[in-house]
Amino acid sequence: MSRRIGIKDVAREAGVSAATVSLVLNDRATTRIPEATQDRVRRVASDIGYAPNTLARGLRTRRTHTIGFVSDRIATTPYAVRMIEAAQEAAREHAHLLFLVSTGGDPEVERSAIETLKSHQVDGFVYACMWHREVEVPAGLPAGSVLLDARPARGAYPAVVPDDRGGAVAAVQALVDAGHTRIAYLDVEEDPLPLASGLRLEGYLEVLARAGITPDAALHVRGASDAAGGMAAADRVLALPPEQRPTALFCFNDRLAMGAYAAARHHGLAIPTDLSVVGYDDQQLIAAELDPPLTTVALPHHEMGRWAVEVLLGVRDRPGPDETEDGVVLMPCPLIRRDSVGPPPTREPGRRRV
Repeated sequence: MSRRIGIKDVAREAGVSAATVSLVLNDRATTRIPEATQDRVRRVASDIGYAPNTLARGLRTRRTHTIGFVSDRIATTPYAVRMIEAAQEAAREHAHLLFLVSTGGDPEVERSAIETLKSHQVDGFVYACMWHREVEVPAGLPAGSVLLDARPARGAYPAVVPDDRGGAVAAVQALVDAGHTRIAYLDVEEDPLPLASGLRLEGYLEVLARAGITPDAALHVRGASDAAGGMAAADRVLALPPEQRPTALFCFNDRLAMGAYAAARHHGLAIPTDLSVVGYDDQQLIAAELDPPLTTVALPHHEMGRWAVEVLLGVRDRPGPDETEDGVVLMPCPLIRRDSVGPPPTREPGRRRV
């Protein structure tokens, strides 16, 4: 194994003392060290391949410039790339390295990962989840850690989650603004139901109430969280008698919306001429690729990933009580307008014989 290049090697090649090299390379050089000498030291260090011993520096400063990023199954979700990339970008901009550990949601693996990262003296922790949910904070997670896409069941931790209710309000309001009064909510069917399901239902009902529209229980249907589930759920409401049938669908996610497109075709309906559809997630390879492209709500994973690291490192102020909901920051979910929303049909759409 080749010998590590050290400060003494730089000092010998540059013709200065080791103390001078240390001051220059740690940006603590005073005006007593000539600029030409400082330039020579830096040039020599680069030429001979000197790299600082981060372990030794960490022992002196009690900082290692590393962050432990502990997740459940986040590395397997379609949104993981944006969240992790944003966290890495923010860490890199502030001279930190991200240690990513995916635990599979196993509490024992979580405990072991946290203890191992502690032994490596990481400067702080981000604890991230695959989807917006309430969590029991893992044992041993230090105070001051930041929760990403998760609400702590107990304990005071800075946390950020998507504003699922606010995103639903924006989606349904766009349909109401287009003139729709019969709007179905294609919800997800899972056990247990995700937090987002109830929050998006609350947003849906809020807009209907504000518009003076009486909710119709027949227009709130559930399906599996995929295209087949969306097709089955949409088929149920589109098979209603013409006077009860919705003219618009608000879908829990873009996969349900993709199934709703298929159901609309099955019933001989054109989007958005006969039926308007809004999704949620702005999922890559789905939302913008549908025909017509889907109006949907974007999940702010990139913004949340950056927020978590910046709050952890102290480059962004920790939120005050007036900026949070029960101590949790709600990151806005913007509406992405495309071509799947139009006014309600002026006449009852025809049905194709199947």
